[in-house]
Amino acid sequence: MTFPLQGITVLECTHAVMGPSAGLLLADMGAEVIHIEPLEGDATRRLKGFGTGYFTFFNRNKKSLSLNLKSEQGRQLFYELAKTADVVLENFGPGTMERLGLGYQALSVQNERLIYCSLKGFLPGPYEKRHAMDEVVQMMSGLAYMTGRPGDPLRAGSSIVDITGGMFGYIGILLALYERQTTGKGKYVQASLFETAAFLMGQHMAYSAIGQEPVPPMPARVSAWSIYSIYDTADHEKVFVGVISERHWKKLCQAFEWADWENNERLNNNNLRIAERDWFLPELADRLKQHTKMDIVARCEAAGIPFAPIAKPEDLFTDPQMTQGHNLVEVQLPDGRTTTLPNFPLNYGGKRTEKFADPPNIGQHTAEILRHLGYTEAEVIHFRENGIIA
Repeated sequence: MTFPLQGITVLECTHAVMGPSAGLLLADMGAEVIHIEPLEGDATRRLKGFGTGYFTFFNRNKKSLSLNLKSEQGRQLFYELAKTADVVLENFGPGTMERLGLGYQALSVQNERLIYCSLKGFLPGPYEKRHAMDEVVQMMSGLAYMTGRPGDPLRAGSSIVDITGGMFGYIGILLALYERQTTGKGKYVQASLFETAAFLMGQHMAYSAIGQEPVPPMPARVSAWSIYSIYDTADHEKVFVGVISERHWKKLCQAFEWADWENNERLNNNNLRIAERDWFLPELADRLKQHTKMDIVARCEAAGIPFAPIAKPEDLFTDPQMTQGHNLVEVQLPDGRTTTLPNFPLNYGGKRTEKFADPPNIGQHTAEILRHLGYTEAEVIHFRENGIIA
């Protein structure tokens, strides 16, 4: 397929998740994304524990330029790249790029078409100089409160705010590229973690304003549906089942051969079933527990009832929906082995993007990029020997 962002050059000064996720979206859609790394490489490469997979997942389809931005010559090379770049993307700490002389004001003077996207913890305001990360803003936005049980706030099981914040940065860049077609000029774009998390809380803020009462955490919420929960199975697994229409209710009773309930006037509609919860829900749990996970899945799927087995991340490697239709793409791991990881989750013109480059090695494209700027092999060697590049 042709990629819609082919011909767009992005200088990506990022680390961890928020910035690299925005860069990944740009790269997967065809932009040439040049990941600027220090001489020893992006520190994200060396993370362990929860961060083990960060670099591998968020840096495919990118080039690596290993550049010492603390040196005058290194910054000069960056200036030269920025003269013809379309986008600079950065998510370093507040004021870092400005202290290096690489902020929007400095770079836009030499390239008025430049789009500069800063991804920070906070947008301008009282908190803007604070450092933040996904967990911090999940706690202070109410997301952790809403995810955990009462009195037990819990962060979401993915870097959900980092990734969503990166998506807002990506949206801002696309808007600026679109506007540039008319004005011929670039734009300074900002996205942040805290305001992203607050946006995710918007539905709950509206609930609070309308109901004039505190919002309960999700595990303590009163569902609008009589059947909308996770149930134990005969083989000690768990399955979510949701019944959100009277048609679903009839289908459920027929699928599990519960004629006594299908014809029970006390259970004739959703509100009646809610009124009978005290005895109905425990009985429902007991009935479903007589069936295995696969039996419940098969019956619900055949009946068209919403359901979900409770999966682990590693289950996605073999999920039939993921393994068909280019939902997974092959990526090389740091040790040389290959695996599959999720593709860009978008059909574009009826097609899916296909990965075209593994995450780069440290400085893999440094010499190539400098030669493109017009530097000779001897000059590239000089830069390397003097600690400007790696």
